[in-house]
Amino acid sequence: MSDTDLDTTARTILTENDQGGYTIPTKGLYPYQWNWDSVFVALGFATFDQDRAWREIEMLFEGQWRDGMVPHILFRKDDPSYFPGPSVWGTDGGPLPSSGHSQPPVAASVIRDLVDTDPSGSALERAAALLPGLMQWHRWFLSYRDPKSQGVLAVIHPWESGRDNLPDWDDALRAVEVKDIEPYERKDTSHVDPAMRPHKEDYDRYLSIMSACRNVDWDPAKVAKTCPFFVADPGITFIFLRANRDLLNLAERLGKTEEVAEIQNWIARMETGAKTLWHDELKAHVAVDQRTGKMTNGISSASFLALYAGLADEHTISSLQAHFDRIASKVRYLMPSYDPDHESYEPLRYWRGPVWAMINYMIARGFAEAGDAVRAEKLRADTAALIETSGFAEYFSPETAEGAGGGTFSWTAAIWLTWASPSHVEKAA
Repeated sequence: MSDTDLDTTARTILTENDQGGYTIPTKGLYPYQWNWDSVFVALGFATFDQDRAWREIEMLFEGQWRDGMVPHILFRKDDPSYFPGPSVWGTDGGPLPSSGHSQPPVAASVIRDLVDTDPSGSALERAAALLPGLMQWHRWFLSYRDPKSQGVLAVIHPWESGRDNLPDWDDALRAVEVKDIEPYERKDTSHVDPAMRPHKEDYDRYLSIMSACRNVDWDPAKVAKTCPFFVADPGITFIFLRANRDLLNLAERLGKTEEVAEIQNWIARMETGAKTLWHDELKAHVAVDQRTGKMTNGISSASFLALYAGLADEHTISSLQAHFDRIASKVRYLMPSYDPDHESYEPLRYWRGPVWAMINYMIARGFAEAGDAVRAEKLRADTAALIETSGFAEYFSPETAEGAGGGTFSWTAAIWLTWASPSHVEKAA
């Protein structure tokens, strides 16, 4: 299939997954509106329908909780093909049925991109309408995912990280006692090969964490104190730091003096805190179990998001470049979600090894902004090659380019349109 045909196919995937203002990730496997999926999808829509791009994000914020959280799933309808559905979550925090935790807050960064690329000049008005919700959401993260003001964000569930079965969560997850769960039937393994999905013992603990949070009525302060899983995540920390920089840009353009000062303080706090995730021996940022203080011992693709977050000192850049080149010598396609030299690496099991297009996009932006155009282009070219080889899969083998997980995947299509497609590169030149 030619690149032009792939452009057309990508647009078709977005329009066919459109549910009337919001987009599902893919039919069957994920029948609801997912938080960061929707925001990345907006980038894809923006390449051919600016209004529809804004609507995607606006509909996501329709589900914002009273305490400021934007949930990771909005259950706009009850679909029996998905588990766990709204009755299992048992939340009552906002205007729509939803899950009980959040996901990586990429919204401010994408909103800034929409403003920067809007030819009409009207985008800033729509950004202004979303600014109060963005501020509330960011305050929520700082209050309830960094309750000790350490400058790093923890996740209360592997799903909150967006990278569900990452090896970084293994030890902390094993410490979760399996209890208070009813018999259940997973639906994900009926849609895709179980060998590509988390194990049953992982799911038992996922549901046990949910039960513990339900027991305190999803009160965010109580969850932060009592949740059996509370792990500082470099991925969500770096995405949040980047989002704060972009939120600051929006607030400055909108003349919001008080918000500007508040966000500047957030940035300073996060810049200081992120240093505590640095592993001296590995020479990369890693996750830290906040309950035990134990650092993880592997390099995930999120470690490379330090540059995306603006942490581009020479030591960090040179260390990440060395890891980049080492990993590139081990696999055919970058960037695997986990270090192929690590014992827990699995090239086709969800977040334990496969390549994800939107992670490549963020890593590449970081390298480009740090002045490393060569590695940024390597990531773009590899992402394009994966899609050209295996279509718009959810994720890909870094060794064979095999597509895996869900098919006709919305954010893969969106990343193709906004960044990976050679047609986009030619237009941008």
